[in-house]
Amino acid sequence: MSRGKLITIEGLDGAGKTTLAVELEAELRARGVDVRLLREPGGVPAAERVRALVKDPALRIGARAEALLYAAARAQLVEEAVRPLLAAGTWVLLDRFVDSSLAYQGAGRGLGIEAVRAINEFAIAGLIPDRTLLLRLDPALGRARLRAREQPTDRLEAEQEEFFARVEAAYAALAAAAPGRIRTIDAAAPPEAVRRSALAQLADLLPA
Repeated sequence: MSRGKLITIEGLDGAGKTTLAVELEAELRARGVDVRLLREPGGVPAAERVRALVKDPALRIGARAEALLYAAARAQLVEEAVRPLLAAGTWVLLDRFVDSSLAYQGAGRGLGIEAVRAINEFAIAGLIPDRTLLLRLDPALGRARLRAREQPTDRLEAEQEEFFARVEAAYAALAAAAPGRIRTIDAAAPPEAVRRSALAQLADLLPA
């Protein structure tokens, strides 16, 4: 049995990651791919508890503690779900992964990308996505989309414009450093165009 593929979806809050993930799951199933959609932080019970903690706007969590909490949730998800699924031949669609921590905690929080990369390398023990789809979006548009949702903002979504500008710049740098793995998609395009572009960026991985 061949190993499954790990596909991660990245981008700013409001870029449409979750919507795209659900659409891709349906597309892959229609093509006969055994696929499982998971999210970060979360995906398994222990990691979902960490998610509730780091998202809570009523809590004060320091930048270092935040980075470690994300890494801990990621380690649990990889050990409990991602690696076993991949070993069984199942594709995993993951809404956020290590690149999120590099951009949000490394750049956004100013902890340093390499420092955050180090704790995450320990957490994931060498697991690298087969493909990362990065939804690029102007931070101001992302903020406007979040406001239009009319849902309460979580602890990270409540950050200032400067924070998201640093995150977006970090995503751009990460994509430039790993063009083979990270494929950029214009998240400002209509949803159907985003979906088609995402499928095109996965074409070489799909079964014939």
